[in-house]
Amino acid sequence: MARFSNKILGLLNFAAFVVSIPVLGGGVWLATKADTDCEKFLQWPAIAIGGALMAVSLAGWVGAWGRITCLLWFYLTVMFILIVLLFCFTVFAYVVTNKGAGRTVSGRGYKEYRLGDYSNWLQKRVTKTSNWNKIKSCIKDAKVCKKLADETIGDDAQKFYEKKLSPIESGCCKPPSSCNFVYVNATAWTPSTTSSADTECTKWSNVQNQLCYNCNSCKAGVVANLKNNWRKISFISFAVLIALIVVYSVGCCAFRNSRNDELHDYKGYS
Repeated sequence: MARFSNKILGLLNFAAFVVSIPVLGGGVWLATKADTDCEKFLQWPAIAIGGALMAVSLAGWVGAWGRITCLLWFYLTVMFILIVLLFCFTVFAYVVTNKGAGRTVSGRGYKEYRLGDYSNWLQKRVTKTSNWNKIKSCIKDAKVCKKLADETIGDDAQKFYEKKLSPIESGCCKPPSSCNFVYVNATAWTPSTTSSADTECTKWSNVQNQLCYNCNSCKAGVVANLKNNWRKISFISFAVLIALIVVYSVGCCAFRNSRNDELHDYKGYS
């Protein structure tokens, strides 16, 4: 049984070590090749996660196969910290994504989004000037609105109104429905005599690199998209948390076996 738990732990950590290689490699590649703010924004999390996973899994792998108590002690300590951090993150992610949803608009297939509907923490992270400038750059680099315009070439207003749009498409690529603008195409709208005086409406521009990127509706669309992604991540992190607890339990068995072997060897020499 002692050898079995050590072998299982060794195999699990070897698999984790193999997985860490492309994650770390991808982060390093982005650091050397990134041209856009979107790519640069992703490089450091990839390097940090890949490096940490590689170090911890290597310690667990070598410690389990070699029955090296000090490495197993380091491994279990770091693993315990990771479990606590992941637990805190899972709870936090659930709390900050438990508020806010898109609003249904009469006669529209898409929903619209209001910044005030979401948690203050998400709002502050997105609306902070330095963060928002990077986010706008990412949306432009991804050509979200251009793709929407290309997909809807030839569509009349009614057909566009029936289209299901993503939160970012709805918030950033068109003006809010309350503005009562006249549809020309997906990313070009004309103010009408009944246009609203809402400040959101005055921020709209038919200039393709401006559109509604400075509107609160665009920021709300990003927050809504962020909320949806974080909600998915919270479910994944919960599953990973359970897996880490199982691995940690196996690691505790391997550590106990290693200590018992050391005590047995010590008594044999005494």
